[in-house]
Amino acid sequence: MPSLLYLVKQLELAVRARLDEVVRGHGITALQYTALTVLERHDGLSAAQLARDSFVTAQSTADLVRALETRGLIRRERNPANRRELLIHLTVEGRTLLAAVDAPVRDLESRMITKLTADQADGFRQSLITAWQSLA
Repeated sequence: MPSLLYLVKQLELAVRARLDEVVRGHGITALQYTALTVLERHDGLSAAQLARDSFVTAQSTADLVRALETRGLIRRERNPANRRELLIHLTVEGRTLLAAVDAPVRDLESRMITKLTADQADGFRQSLITAWQSLA
């Protein structure tokens, strides 16, 4: 029987591939989508905070932010409390894009758990949260 770590990685790879398919038509990648959803929940993050919350390196975040800013999906502003720091904000265009991919992303999540009962899906979600918290 495969290890849990192997199964988690296989699930991550499958989700990322399918998510890339879903968002590709909107001109973004799965990593860019993740960053946009992080900003949707916590607008006004520094690049370092966005990197941590999006599970990417600082270098990857610099490229990601540049691409999203070029597309007009985010904007950067000086932090009034620390003028050397730039805070990243989701734009109206970014929110519009997230709204456009919301249904297909929800469909993807539904497909992932389609063979689980509602109780199993809730248990799966709680188990993932617990496992993540144990390592965080």
